[in-house]
Formats: sequence, C-alpha cells, structure tokens
Amino acid sequence: MAFTMLKSRFIHILPVVGRSVAPGLLTLLISLEAAAAVLHVSPEGSDANPGTRKAPLASPAGARDRIRQMRSAGKQVGTVELHAGTYYLREPLVFENQDSGSARSPIVYRAAPGESVTISGGGRLQPDWTPGGRGIFKTKVPPNLITDQLFVNGQRQTLARYPDFDPKQRILGGFAKDAISPSRASRWADPSGGFLHVMHRHEWGDAHYRITRKNPDGTVTLEGGWQNNRAEEGIHETQRFVENIFEELDAPGEWFLNSRENTLFFKPPSGFNLKQAIIEVPVFRHIVEFRGTAERPVRFLRLEGVTLRHTLRSFMENREPLLRSDWTTYRGGAVLFEGAEDCVLKDATLTEVGGNGVFVSGYARRITLKNCEIDRAGANSVAFVGRTNTVRSPLFNYHRTLPVERLDLSPGPKAVDYPADCLVEDCLLTSNGRVEKQTAGVQIAMASRITVRHCSIYDCPRAGINIGDGCWGGHVIEYCDVFDTVKETGDHGSFNSWGRDRYWVPNIKEVDQRVNANPSLPLLDVVEPITLRNNRWRCDHGWDIDLDDGSTRFVLENNLCLNGGIKLREGFQRRVENNVMINNSFHPHVWFARSGDIFRHNIVMAGYYPIGMPKIWGQEVNSNLLPNAAALAQAHELGVDSRSQAGDPAFRDPARGDFQVKSGSPALAIGFKNFPMDRFGVQAPRLRAHARKPLMPAVLNVKAVDSLGVKKP
Repeated sequence: MAFTMLKSRFIHILPVVGRSVAPGLLTLLISLEAAAAVLHVSPEGSDANPGTRKAPLASPAGARDRIRQMRSAGKQVGTVELHAGTYYLREPLVFENQDSGSARSPIVYRAAPGESVTISGGGRLQPDWTPGGRGIFKTKVPPNLITDQLFVNGQRQTLARYPDFDPKQRILGGFAKDAISPSRASRWADPSGGFLHVMHRHEWGDAHYRITRKNPDGTVTLEGGWQNNRAEEGIHETQRFVENIFEELDAPGEWFLNSRENTLFFKPPSGFNLKQAIIEVPVFRHIVEFRGTAERPVRFLRLEGVTLRHTLRSFMENREPLLRSDWTTYRGGAVLFEGAEDCVLKDATLTEVGGNGVFVSGYARRITLKNCEIDRAGANSVAFVGRTNTVRSPLFNYHRTLPVERLDLSPGPKAVDYPADCLVEDCLLTSNGRVEKQTAGVQIAMASRITVRHCSIYDCPRAGINIGDGCWGGHVIEYCDVFDTVKETGDHGSFNSWGRDRYWVPNIKEVDQRVNANPSLPLLDVVEPITLRNNRWRCDHGWDIDLDDGSTRFVLENNLCLNGGIKLREGFQRRVENNVMINNSFHPHVWFARSGDIFRHNIVMAGYYPIGMPKIWGQEVNSNLLPNAAALAQAHELGVDSRSQAGDPAFRDPARGDFQVKSGSPALAIGFKNFPMDRFGVQAPRLRAHARKPLMPAVLNVKAVDSLGVKKP
C-alpha cells in the first residue's frame, strides 16, 4: 500500500521592475518590489517549478530553502503564499536564524486569500481492506510505520481500549477498577506496548504507564507515572483504563496497529463505506518549529491563515518537572517557538493534535498568537515554559525545601532562557487535554510578562489558565471568558496558580519565621505583580479563581465569578478589589502572619469560607457587600468587614449576563464600581460566530458549596 507525504519544491520571485525609470523612483520601486515579492506553493506543484502562480512550488520547506538560496545571491522575498490543499510533510518544518525577516520586512508564510490550507504532521494511507473477523477489517501498512492515532474522514478514532469509550462519562470517557487485573489480563496474548491511563489518587491530574510485559501470575509490569509531580501520593484505585491492546478491539470506531506484522485493524460502524474513506495517521510530534538560540534567534517570521493537524501524542515524553508545581511538561508542540523573537502565529487553526498545540520554550521574546483557534489538543492548548537554569535555588517537588542560608537571595532570573513579553490575543482555546489531564488552555511557568487577552477558553479537564510559579510575574490576564473547567479532576480552579517559590515551605509557621527575619523574601521570584482583570470565570467543580499554595503578588480586579468564588491560600500581597462572586463567596485559606492581603469593594453572595485563618486577616478585609445580615454578622465575628454592608446588589439583567448594579444599589455605597459585561472572550468575527458562552446562573442569596468540600464556618 502507498503512504502519501509531501514532495520537495522550489520557488520563484516575481519579475523585476523595468529599466526606463528615474533613479529615485527606481530605488523606491525596487524597495517596494522586494517587500511585495510573492512565492507560490501548491500541493499540485513541483519543487522543480519556478514558484510562480502558474508554476508553483510544492512544499513550505521548499520555499524556505529557496529563500535561503536567493538570499545568498542577494535577492529578497517577502511572502510565501500557500494555495489550497493538504501538505503532508516529510519532516517538521524548521525555521532557523537564517530564515529571519526584519522589523520593516518580515517574512510571511500565509494561506492564499480565500483558500483553505492544511499542513499535516502525518500522511495519508492508501489501504487495501480485507475482512478480519468480528466486524473488523485489516490492511497492510508501510514497514516501520509508527503512529498512535487514526483519522477516518477527518475524525479521530478510538485506540482499542477497556472499558470502551463513552462520551457521557465525565472522567476519562469511562473507567474500570479492573483495567489491569489478572482476570482482565488473562484475555490478552501479549499486552506489551499497551498503556494504562489513570487519575491521581486525589484527582490532581493523571499519570500514564506503558505495559512492558505480562507476568506468569497474570499481573502486568508497568513503566511510567512520571507525568505527575505529586506522584508520591499514589494513583487512583478505580479511575483508570487501558488501551492499545488487540483483544480490546471490540467496539465500532476502535482500531489497533500491529507494528511487528505491519497490519492495521479497524472496526467501522455498521454500514460504513470503508473503501472510500480517507485514512490519515500522524507521524511527527511537531509540525512547525521556530528554532534558534538566544544569540542567534529566529526573528520577524510570521505564519498566517493555515490549519495545522495531526501530531503524535506526547504523554510518555511528558516527564520534565516544573519546579514545585504539581505539573510536568513535554517541551514541544504542533508549533514550537524556542530561540525566537518577534514571531507571529495569526489566523491559524490547530485541531486534533496529539500533544501541546503551541509551546513557547526557553528563550523567547515578543511572540504573538492572534486570532487563532486551537481545538482538541491532546495536552495544553498553549504553553509558555522557561528553562530551569534561569531559576535561582530551584526545587522540583512539593516536599523539597532548602534552609534560608542556602538560598540565592538575588531577585529575578539568573539567565535569559525564558519567555517574556509575549501575547495571546483573541484566541479560541477549546477542549484541551483530550489525552493528558494535567493541562490548561494557557499554561505559564518560569516566564515573565505574558499577556492573555480576549480569549475564550472552555471544555478543560483541569484549569483554563494555570500559572505554575511566581517566576517572574508581570503577567496580565484580561477580558477572557473561561468556563467548563476542572471537568475531569478536582481541587482546582478555572484559573489556578501556585507560588511555591524559593521563600515557600509546606509549613506555615516556618514561612512566618523566614519572612519575619527577611521581609523581602517572598518577592525574590515574583518581581512584578500578576494581574487578573475584567475576566469572566465559571468553574462547576472547584473555584472560579484559585490562588493556591504560596501564590503571591496578585491583583484581582473587575472579575465576574459565576459559580466557584475566589480562593486565596497562603501567599503575600494579594489585592482583591471590585469583583463579583455569584452564588458563592470568598475562601481565605491559611494566610501567613505578614500576608498584607487586601479584600475590599467586592460583591459576595454567601458567607465567607475560611480555613485555618489567623486572628488578623491580612492588611484589610472591608467595604464589601455581603448577601444578608447573617453573613455580615458572621464576618464581624471573624473580625473583618467593620465598614461592609449587606443587601441585594440589584443586578441590572443577570439572566442575560449583565451583573452591573442599578442606581441605588448598596454595592455603590461600599465603593463598588460597575465594569463592562460585554467584552469577555474572543472578538474576531470568525471566532465569535461559533464561540460558546457560559451558562448564566440563577441568582440566589446564599448557596452552600458542597462540591468544593468546604463547610460553612
């Protein structure tokens, strides 16, 4: 059988300007022509062609290589136009320093106007299906084909698994306690190469294991589990399933690849026309790489208007711990930026990639993602992750600590290998974590000044946005719409952060002692404040905003929280002002003695939910609107809110999502100021046309929050 991938191609620049021109005008025209030169590429072309519209090249890589040749000859190209069709790559498309543009003349690879362009990290099979029994069909595939996903007519199919996939099951699409029991394994001739996927014991993400062999006693031997940075707490006893085992191929839509015999098995739905189906498989983990160094970065290069599909899953390569975050990472994605400056991904669609969508790694400055849609990524939609060599006194597990005398007490990073001044704007980030569950729509770790603006993020197994540490702050999250989160995990939020920075240890009294002796200690890593403003959040399985262990130097203002409220645990110098918490409240958990926290001018709709709080709550908890006299009396008993009031906030139109308050509302008397309720989420018309919005809650006066496991004080 055949396997289609891309051929190699070359490019041609448009004809030069004529000779009979005044010298000054000639200089101008030559300059304009160099900037406007267009090289054409089409799947129907050939790299032997000149690269004109009528005789296009065949591959983006061919265009890149031709530009390199032309530059060495002193010629310039500004734009590569990709024409309609699917480009199956022979290898990932890698851009290096030599492929850079300039601020005045960036290099642009873009879909031709009005044309649909797909770049695939896989290939198309040309199968010859024959019956294989039990409704299963089989076909030979090219030797040495390695893949872990199968797409039939563009739809991802299910790798043979137990229990069968059930989209109605919230966690893992279904799970079974006996997934690797000896009684189950007795059905398997050779399960080596199969996988066990399992949730963390406390539902703090997940872990993955490869089955290496079946033992004589019916048990199986596993390797893996490194995908969770809290693995020492154990795995879940029941929330688990196995896949990639031939004997479990028993449901329509399931498949299995026997790589030793080069045979693909697939069980189509009844009546499905398999012979006319388009069969595709991924073969690479990355599709496009912007790969330079801090000394020789890729600069001023843009990729616009394309669809990127088909990459291998990366869950077994996800093994790098992220400081004392609960998470680990795989340093790659369908699009990888590392050693890059002033590069742009715009108007792009990434769909059905097996790992991360976009990964910005190590040294990266001013990377922009704009008007993009990333749907059904196997891991994070977008991740910004620096290198640990930039961190002073780094630690890599929740329980690891260093005495103060061994800490590097210099503030900020010690090297440049981290993302900074990057932007994710007007992006639709949906259904991440289709394979890995410790993921987010946007993940930020060891980075500085990342702005996430006007993004719609939903259908997430864990956080919508996660900031894994305080290094090095300056992030701004604004005008985002984040909901339907924490759908397969627990103890988390639509927004989640940790701040287990070098000042922090998992002992409250010890932190108090450290900070009493050295008050500047908490701000050594988070050297700039982190701001969440003008966002809408909804989490039905946790907190809307969860500032967890040690999260420090946050500013929360003008946030609309629709269900889960706001939690502040430990940490220093958090300012929470002018937020609205519908049917929920404030969750202060275990504050340090010198926290300096401020909570004021907020609307809350239930009594507070404190856990382990000191007698004095930070710098100020006051001038808030509570729902009723009982909640206000409770706050007074706790020693806070002496100037706060109680009453109905009198929202304008809550059924339609307008939680501004009417004139005369008691909220105005405590200093609350209305903020816009119609600017959340994506703004680009093509994204806004199909972006979902969160369900508006029925507004009540007080609501217990049993789903969080929190009781009223």
